[in-house]
Amino acid sequence: MKSFLAKKGEIEQKWLLVDAADQVLGRMAVKIARSLMGKTKPSYTPYTDVGDFVIVINAEKVKVTGKKAESKEYDHFTLHPGGHKYVSYAETLAKTPEKIIMHAVGCMMPKNKLGKQMMKKLKVYRGAEHEHQAQKPQKFEI
Repeated sequence: MKSFLAKKGEIEQKWLLVDAADQVLGRMAVKIARSLMGKTKPSYTPYTDVGDFVIVINAEKVKVTGKKAESKEYDHFTLHPGGHKYVSYAETLAKTPEKIIMHAVGCMMPKNKLGKQMMKKLKVYRGAEHEHQAQKPQKFEI
């Protein structure tokens, strides 16, 4: 019996819709990352992008547990002297809640070209509306 190894054009990629309202950030990010990589499919191949497209709505309603809402910080280095910037979770949630989910999922993806290609299949929106109605996304329960 031969092993199945997926090739680039052979896999059907579905569109999944995730509602982030009242979801715990880390637990939701794990399931999204697994779907983007294709680990939920029996045809998973580590060196091929076999994952699904994921649409996340209501990004501003995501929850964190414990005291992370007060203590969690995101840092960025501008490559200039004194350019290490820190932004709190609350401030990021108020300005750009999409970045919170993108960061959480991105840290769980492979750190290579394939991981960047997989991250392009993640679409995050602040409100309940999204622009991918034509793809007929399926509801993805977390």
